[in-house]
Amino acid sequence: MRYVPILLAGALSACTSTTPHWDSRFGVATRMALMQQVIDPAAARNTDPVTGMDGRSARAAYERYQKSGGESQPTQSLATGGLK
Repeated sequence: MRYVPILLAGALSACTSTTPHWDSRFGVATRMALMQQVIDPAAARNTDPVTGMDGRSARAAYERYQKSGGESQPTQSLATGGLK
C-alpha cells in the first residue's frame, strides 16, 4: 500500500511533456539557416524577363562553348617529361 503513491506519481509523470521549451523551438535553426542563404526572397514572384545578351550573341557564345569542349589540349606525360 505504501508503493501506491510512488506508482501514481510515476504514471502521472509519464503523461506530461518534459521538453516544452525544446519542442516549441524545434526546427528553428534549420529555418534560420535556409533564410540566411536566400538572397532575394521575392525573386520567385519576379515576372520580368532576364536582361543581358541578345539572342544572337547568346547563341554564338553557346556554340563557341560547345566547340571548345571537343578540342583536346596537349597534355604532358610524367613518364617522358614532354608532350604526348
